[in-house]
Amino acid sequence: MSVPSIRPATPADVGAICALMYELAEFEKLTHLFVATKEGVHDALFGARPSAEALVAVQDGEVVSYALFFHNFSTFLGKRGLYLEDLYVRPTLRGSGLGTMMLKKLAELAVERQCGRFEWSVLDWNQNAIDFYEKMDATVLPDWRIVRITGDALDKLAAPK
Repeated sequence: MSVPSIRPATPADVGAICALMYELAEFEKLTHLFVATKEGVHDALFGARPSAEALVAVQDGEVVSYALFFHNFSTFLGKRGLYLEDLYVRPTLRGSGLGTMMLKKLAELAVERQCGRFEWSVLDWNQNAIDFYEKMDATVLPDWRIVRITGDALDKLAAPK
C-alpha cells in the first residue's frame, strides 16, 4: 500500500465523497437523517455559488478520506474562520496518521487564508476522537452547545406572522 496523498476534491470525487459521507452516518448511527445526494453535494462544492470545499486523501487510486469545510466569521476576532464540518477516515486507515495529515493540511489552509480560528464539533460519546483532538492541543469547549433549527421548525420560524 502506498502513502495517501491529500488534494482538493474535484467534481470527479463527488461519488466517492458521498459514499464516505454515508459511512460516516453509519459510524455515527445517523443514517436515518442522511438525505444528501450526489447532485446536492456537487452543487455545494462546485456549483455556481459553492458553499463548501473538500479535501480528499487518495491511496492507490481510491478516495479513502475526506474533509468537508467552509468559512465562518468571528465577530470578536473580526476575522473569518475555517470550520470543519466532516473529517472521515476509513476504519482500516485509522491510527495510520492520515487524520493528523488531514487536520494539518486544513490548519495550513487556515493560516494561509489568515483565519482567526479553526474549529469543528465532536460528538460527546466519541472519546477516541476527543482524545485524538486533545493530543493536538485542540480545546473541547465545555460550555458551548450547538443550536439547530430544521424542517418544520425552520419553516415555522421563517413564516410571515
